[in-house]
Amino acid sequence: MAEEKLIDPTSRYPKPPFKKQSQAWPGLASQMNPRPDHGETSYKGSGRLAGRKALITGGDSGMGRAAAIAYAREGADVAINYVPSEEPDAQDVLALIKKEGRVGLAIPGDLRSETFCRELVERTVQGLGGLDILVCNAARQQAHESIIDVSSEDFDATMKTNIYAPFWIIKAALPHLKPGACIIGTTSEQAYDPSPDLYDYAQTKAATMNYVKSLAKQLGPRGIRVNGVAPGPVWTPLQVSGGASMEKLERFGGQTPMGRPGQPAELASIYVQLAAADASYATGQVYGSAGGSGQP
Repeated sequence: MAEEKLIDPTSRYPKPPFKKQSQAWPGLASQMNPRPDHGETSYKGSGRLAGRKALITGGDSGMGRAAAIAYAREGADVAINYVPSEEPDAQDVLALIKKEGRVGLAIPGDLRSETFCRELVERTVQGLGGLDILVCNAARQQAHESIIDVSSEDFDATMKTNIYAPFWIIKAALPHLKPGACIIGTTSEQAYDPSPDLYDYAQTKAATMNYVKSLAKQLGPRGIRVNGVAPGPVWTPLQVSGGASMEKLERFGGQTPMGRPGQPAELASIYVQLAAADASYATGQVYGSAGGSGQP
């Protein structure tokens, strides 16, 4: 077996300053500069999830896309949900899933609708022939300097996307989940160390961390594991579509000990590990990946 060369993580990916850029929410990874790395060319699978059936919300970009690519290369069939305007990114992911010889489903829709959330699960189960990995990853993040600037409509949209949607989706999925299945939530370093301009988003990430721990206790006796991933600053469309100010975007990730933001590809293996059978004793855990910052 060939030796794998050591890679310095501090210089592996781009560092700030970054070019000022903005997109209409929710943004496209394909239009970011530099483009995020989701593991398109680097992730190599080894059959750890062979035969599994996964549903990933927000699977068109960011950590959801990285997880979708990794899951397919580990042998899983994958359904992804996304906002209809993200179709170009979603089709890229779908092509990568199918290239691995796996079933890939694209199910666009608005997670703020309880009816759609139920339909999402049913279409996944019908299309994949079952469901045993559920990744609740989709999120809405919009920066506001003051609570005064957060409208009730903004607040409601963030809560519906980040908190209500996982509630509805998990409820709909549970009748289909058998012992050995798992649920993974994407929380954030914001759950532990909130930024002043992410008042509503940070609350939802603290709630995500909490529901992971609560459901792990509730579903443990049924053999269903529930865990979370807590990223730090990661280069995704969230940042360029209203999730960060231009000033913050320019220096994004520079405050971490590694001096740069993370790339979605660097979290893919965490989502794989939490879904794999050899992590059978890991439940109620939150795995951090924040370049030396954050507090999980």
